[in-house]
Amino acid sequence: MKRQLTTLLIASAMSVFSAAHGTQLLVGSYTDGASEGLYRYAFSSVSGQIGVKPLQVLKSENPSWLTLSVDHRLLFAVNENGAGKGQAGSFSVSAKDGTLKPLNQISSGGDEPTHASLSHDQRYLFVANYSVQPTPGGSLSVLPVAKDGRLGASVQQDQHKASGANPERQASPHVHSVVSSPDGHYVFASDLGADKVFIYRYDGASPKRPLSPATPAFVDLPPGSGPRHLLFSSDGKQAYLTLEMSAQVVLFEHNDGKLIERQRLPLTEQNDVAAKAAGALHLSADGRFLYVSNRGTANELLVFAVDEDSGKLMQVQRRSVEGDHPREFVIDPSGKFLLVANQKSNEIVVMRRDPRSGMLGETVQKLPQDAPSDLKFID
Repeated sequence: MKRQLTTLLIASAMSVFSAAHGTQLLVGSYTDGASEGLYRYAFSSVSGQIGVKPLQVLKSENPSWLTLSVDHRLLFAVNENGAGKGQAGSFSVSAKDGTLKPLNQISSGGDEPTHASLSHDQRYLFVANYSVQPTPGGSLSVLPVAKDGRLGASVQQDQHKASGANPERQASPHVHSVVSSPDGHYVFASDLGADKVFIYRYDGASPKRPLSPATPAFVDLPPGSGPRHLLFSSDGKQAYLTLEMSAQVVLFEHNDGKLIERQRLPLTEQNDVAAKAAGALHLSADGRFLYVSNRGTANELLVFAVDEDSGKLMQVQRRSVEGDHPREFVIDPSGKFLLVANQKSNEIVVMRRDPRSGMLGETVQKLPQDAPSDLKFID
């Protein structure tokens, strides 16, 4: 009953914000060029248009991944810097108008953090430190979140063993994402360098070591496949994974922390390695469609229909992103538009989406944005 009441209060607060101020879009970006870092835009779920001028710009170095708290009152950003300068920062999000206010910034516990997620109870931020260089190599860091939203120093760091299947890209571990199961009992770390998804039990009451290896402690993927991002269905019965280096998407059956592979599909028919660079994946809100990006020379979005019972995928569309390197994308709260962050062509592309068929239609806007890397909505 308490959890239901909390959910209702959060939903009510978010609907009040949406009614008063409309939907807003947060953009994280790389700052090697003209970008200043973190942007906040107005967005219309009626027209699909992003406001030409940002509502707010915050200077932040390479905020490549954004994570919102359940109530959208806190934002966490990882700063994808190397040479011991990887960081994670927290921001408050005004319930009045969405204004972002920096709270604090600390070390991420590693180099080039590329992903982060909150524990189910919102007590910890799990950070995936990718680390381009073999030393120190990629790692998983656990950062405590204080009641006021500020981040504390890492209380746990785990590093895996690389597979070495690809001597250039897998000489060391590269943790690319960390996500929890919907019930919050397990945490899954996809390690591109190890060709494994590592599985942990989560215990929020253990402040010195919240994560411990589950049984089994990992699931193996094909050598040289490079697991990247993992995504669960809302009921937790299925999980989907992109394999970056082999450009594939995998369906797992999930039960109490165990992943059993049920399907693996290619994202491209091209044999050229340059066309294989699987990236982001997201389910529609109703769980009926899965969207997956493939970067490289392909630069496409693939749309899959999801079988209601088995979770199995059937491809229904392949669409150009009309740009280069779709690092991330997001479906707007109305479900009528899909926005793509084309990192290397420096723009955000907005496509019309049919909620009934899942199909992507015409492009309604191309907004210039230097090196966008992640997109999140405040609604």
